[in-house]
Amino acid sequence: MKKKIILVHGYYKNKKDMSALEENLEKLGNEVISVELPLTFEDITYATSVFDEKVTEIICGLKEGEKINLVGHSTGGIVIRLFLSNTGYIDKMHRCVLIAVPNKGSKLADIASKLFPRSVNVFKTLESLKCENVRKLQLEDIDSVEIGAIAGSKSNLLSNRLLKSENDGRVEINSAICGELKDFVVLPFNHAEIHHKFETAELVDAFLERGSFDL
Repeated sequence: MKKKIILVHGYYKNKKDMSALEENLEKLGNEVISVELPLTFEDITYATSVFDEKVTEIICGLKEGEKINLVGHSTGGIVIRLFLSNTGYIDKMHRCVLIAVPNKGSKLADIASKLFPRSVNVFKTLESLKCENVRKLQLEDIDSVEIGAIAGSKSNLLSNRLLKSENDGRVEINSAICGELKDFVVLPFNHAEIHHKFETAELVDAFLERGSFDL
């Protein structure tokens, strides 16, 4: 049976940003659904409620015994973790992969709120990504759902100059680590490209299949 995978894009993006990953995962024999969420001008809690509605629709069409796998890039991974912490459909979830996700919050969001305080009033998703606000979400580790995380180490984006520890240009590697991850891997890509690479899709497919990034 094909793995059913839901992809979630990041901040200031739409589902088109996940098209390369969608295509690559389909080449690997999966059934992939990309969802579009309001992840620019709305806070993460609201975006997650929209995601919950979309997942509910998908669950209604599942075959007997079929489960869903979740894959999120950047802010999309926070949406997934918040969804998993509150959903009543946890028994319908299989595995999850977080790609370049600021699980401990975004240092860049903290900096933006100090330098441009009005910006976070408009871009509410950015406000949600501040380290303090991510902590307030009280994201839980779900024992029944195995989670793997992929981080990037190519810090060639201009914003990397504002970050002190090793990063992908926007997210620090130590922020990509959360709770009891089943597996964790670092790839030599930056934040904007990591989810477009076929190597990333291969690792996602491996983890969703076996619970490990070993190919």
